[in-house]
Amino acid sequence: MSAERLRVAGAAVVSNVDRGGRMAAVFIAFGWHIGVNVPGLVGGWDDYRVPWAALAGWVLFSLVGVLATARLFYGFAVPVVPLLAVLLIVDVLVIAVVPDGGFFNAYNWAWGTIGWFAILLLYDRGVAALVAVLAANAAFGLIGVVAANTGSGAVDLSRFVMYVYGTGVLPIALVAAMGVLRDTARSAAANEAARAALESERLGAAHAQRERQHRLGIVSEAGGALLHDLATGRADPADPDVQRACALAAAQLRRLIAESDDVPDPLLHELRACVDVAERQGVPVDLIAVGELPVLDVAIRRRLAEPLAATLATARDWARVTVVAQPDEVVVSLTTPATAGPAKESHSWPMDGVVDYWYERDEELVWTQTRWRAA
Repeated sequence: MSAERLRVAGAAVVSNVDRGGRMAAVFIAFGWHIGVNVPGLVGGWDDYRVPWAALAGWVLFSLVGVLATARLFYGFAVPVVPLLAVLLIVDVLVIAVVPDGGFFNAYNWAWGTIGWFAILLLYDRGVAALVAVLAANAAFGLIGVVAANTGSGAVDLSRFVMYVYGTGVLPIALVAAMGVLRDTARSAAANEAARAALESERLGAAHAQRERQHRLGIVSEAGGALLHDLATGRADPADPDVQRACALAAAQLRRLIAESDDVPDPLLHELRACVDVAERQGVPVDLIAVGELPVLDVAIRRRLAEPLAATLATARDWARVTVVAQPDEVVVSLTTPATAGPAKESHSWPMDGVVDYWYERDEELVWTQTRWRAA
């Protein structure tokens, strides 16, 4: 898998982990609000000092939870701080209307629930903000315990501490755990993407090495024997056939060098390298390109350019190279006068069904064409 695909997959894993945490937070908050708070509200209805205030507080908690859920899953912009203020106000309201003796039971439902609903509003803001809300909740609770003055001060304070611990530690643990999971997933995805990038670089280097060795073999085949014959005197530089062979080898070398260049249109770049060899021999060459070239791999570009480079190397007087490109087809044609060069094609370029080759010659012109069509 490529580094980019791994990066996308890693981001998807992190997103799924985060979404799972959000779903857990919503499920716990509303599950607690319905499964625990509703029975407490109904059971203490006749005992509340102001029953409708407790009910209104329950409805306000529900509305805040719905808005916070929309923010969590759909990115809706909601006023987080004002909504937290609403939760704390309801918390104080319920403490104020709770019946005597009901401070530490389900009648005082808002005190034990506010942490879960605060998570929905502060899910992506870290533990510190949640602790601040829970601390405010504990302060209001402590004021309520002191104001109740039941005569069991030490017992009530002990129960208060345990209640604060019980209602605070679980929301904090959930937020902390989800933060650790997100960081772990993000780190694992980054490490895997880095590993894939290194592997891609290694494979790319190996591929480049193979390509260099392959080009070196072609270069040796193209010019090695000719240079040996020239060095040993077996080939005469004045011989037209030797000159044509030198021109062909030079065109092949220039094209092979151009193959490794990073340019917008590699095929045109490689053809220009062949044209440059002919122009250095005094042959004017027109290179005409029509259409936008599709992306072609090295093997296809080589099959398109090499036969024309061989013919262009023997051109005299003038030459015209035409490239016609479409998204699914590329045609490269070469026309030169038949005033020099061999009487027939001197190289064999077999057709492979991917790149086709034609060579025609009459008394006046030599016409060469290669054509690639997408499978």
